[in-house]
Amino acid sequence: QVQLVESGGGLVQAGGSLRLSCVASGRTASSSAMAWFRQAPGKEREFVSAIYWSGSTTYYADSVKGRFTISKDNAKNTVYLQMDSLKPEDTAVYYCAADRSLGSSSSDYRYWGQGTQVTVSS
Repeated sequence: QVQLVESGGGLVQAGGSLRLSCVASGRTASSSAMAWFRQAPGKEREFVSAIYWSGSTTYYADSVKGRFTISKDNAKNTVYLQMDSLKPEDTAVYYCAADRSLGSSSSDYRYWGQGTQVTVSS
């Protein structure tokens, strides 16, 4: 089992920034790929960004490219999502996800955190 704990959500004005953190524990060998998803009220969960613990290649949804940055600290088993130039449409619950292989569908990931709320006011 892999346990994921997110933190860092909150309320911010449009144009502001937030940094989300996701700490992974447990059988981290089963979590080679780490991803962020988000789900707004009444909408399906959508892919935001992903990264492998090994390597430096990052992946982003078009809607956040150039504004969000995913990074990792292997020593701390922590993945971050730096969110800049936030827009009201970024408002959602943000989830951290993990599995052996990287994908852009929520069905690609077995392990999920509890989510952290991000609210961007206009």
